[in-house]
Amino acid sequence: MTNAQPLLVLGTHNRKKGRELVELLAPLGIEVRTLADFPQAIEVVEDGASFAENSGKKAAEQAQHLGQWVLGEDSGLVVDALDGRPGIYSARYAGEHASDEENNQLLLEELAGVSAQGRTAHYVSHIAVADPSGTIRLEATGRFDGRIAEHPAGSAGFGYDPLFVVPEYHRTVGQLGAAIKSVISHRARAYRQLLPQLAQLTRGGDWRT
Repeated sequence: MTNAQPLLVLGTHNRKKGRELVELLAPLGIEVRTLADFPQAIEVVEDGASFAENSGKKAAEQAQHLGQWVLGEDSGLVVDALDGRPGIYSARYAGEHASDEENNQLLLEELAGVSAQGRTAHYVSHIAVADPSGTIRLEATGRFDGRIAEHPAGSAGFGYDPLFVVPEYHRTVGQLGAAIKSVISHRARAYRQLLPQLAQLTRGGDWRT
């Protein structure tokens, strides 16, 4: 039976990220919940070798366990001077339970002495959507280019946002705020690819549990 209102579970406990995604999905009329609404949710081990592998695991394993459509997203910061680090380890760069501040401090330490021209970086977001059987039905990737500042600036956003300078604005994402980030970020770009595909699925009556 097709749900009157499609339900999509965001495979994250990160409430800030959850709010970001809820706003992006609102126009589709999809009911959105996070793992916080599902006490029985499992902890998916992110042991993939890429953003795509990790997002696919988060979506497929959780979807099969919950019997729901699940969106898995994996994102991170890729710094050219650090051979792509922190990459898939962005959230735990300074340790398994590191805070954003600790991760940012380690990044600054590793880039000490690197010139402004050499501090190029980009964010990556890979999104996967799995149906209740655990089959990946949709995927999308977004990229957001910038460079790493020498000092944090701004309190908006999360993660590495206070250090990530957007060249067009000459400010960090932490200074730009949520309204601009929701348009230009890696996650927003990935969602712009994904939204038409989600809309087609819901319109086609293919959203089943």
